Amino acid sequence: ATAALDTVVFDKTGTLTEGKPAVTDLEPIAPFTPEELLALAASADQPSQHPLAEAIVRAAEERGVGVQPPDAFDSVPGHGVVAQVKGRTVLIGNRRLMDREGVEVGQLEERVSRLAAEGKTAMYVAVDGQPAGVVAVADVVRESARKAVGTLHALGIQTAMLTGDNRRTAEAVARQLGMDTVIAEVLPEDKAAKVRELQAQGRKVAMVGDGVNDAPALVEADVGIAIGAGTDVAVETADVVLVKNNPADVAKAIQLARKVRGKIKQNLFWAAIYNVLAIPVAAGALYNSYGILLRPEWSALLMSASTVIVTVNALLLGVGSRQRFTWA
Repeated sequence: ATAALDTVVFDKTGTLTEGKPAVTDLEPIAPFTPEELLALAASADQPSQHPLAEAIVRAAEERGVGVQPPDAFDSVPGHGVVAQVKGRTVLIGNRRLMDREGVEVGQLEERVSRLAAEGKTAMYVAVDGQPAGVVAVADVVRESARKAVGTLHALGIQTAMLTGDNRRTAEAVARQLGMDTVIAEVLPEDKAAKVRELQAQGRKVAMVGDGVNDAPALVEADVGIAIGAGTDVAVETADVVLVKNNPADVAKAIQLARKVRGKIKQNLFWAAIYNVLAIPVAAGALYNSYGILLRPEWSALLMSASTVIVTVNALLLGVGSRQRFTWA
């Protein structure tokens, strides 16, 4: 299946990016100060294990801003976090979360659009039902991801990004990488459905991811490829695991699979041509006309030679192809 792929879908955070985002912008609305905005956001996010939440908590700690564990915490997949901090209801997440909770954030739209156009993930923060500001986080794009996309294009394979980030942020990252398609603002439970949509178009799809949210899509794809440093769930559900955590190895895995397929076809040819030519001669097809008869000992020798040819041809596959992959 790997050799037949024509589309590779990448998760963004931790796959195309380093997965170590950092806070880049704090834009509060009066009467909140940047420090108060960060303190509230970090306190609300403190129990979360999401990379973006961890970046906000880490930024607060590095800046000496006090982080207090929330009195209540609810993580809403694909939306954000709802928490009680010092008796106040704090929301931090995307526009879907704000709409769900009835918070009017129109005055923040321009800021969010500007930050997203810069490739940053901008999160709304609201306190007690009122907008409090925006916290922006950015992740570094892997240099190996650029190489991966370029090599896949050279192989005639289309690339797509599948992410829960807003479209502007996703498109900014995709432009840096030169990707063909962006599928953004996707809820975790909908990722597998997006893979099925591509398959319904007749595409042979590989999904590359590293997180728990990617596992259903990894299973749904024709080939699931997990980043080795990702979660155990992603690794267990994938067909191929990249032990070097390098997205560029996706293209190498496909190249290797295509070489294997080529060797199989070559060996089938050599095995078939031997039988097509040798069996009629051994049966005496040329004896009456030309007096040619293939003696049993020569038949055995040719059979051994055929085996040697096929074996040597297969072993040539390993020359210059010492890549490290784990095939599930």
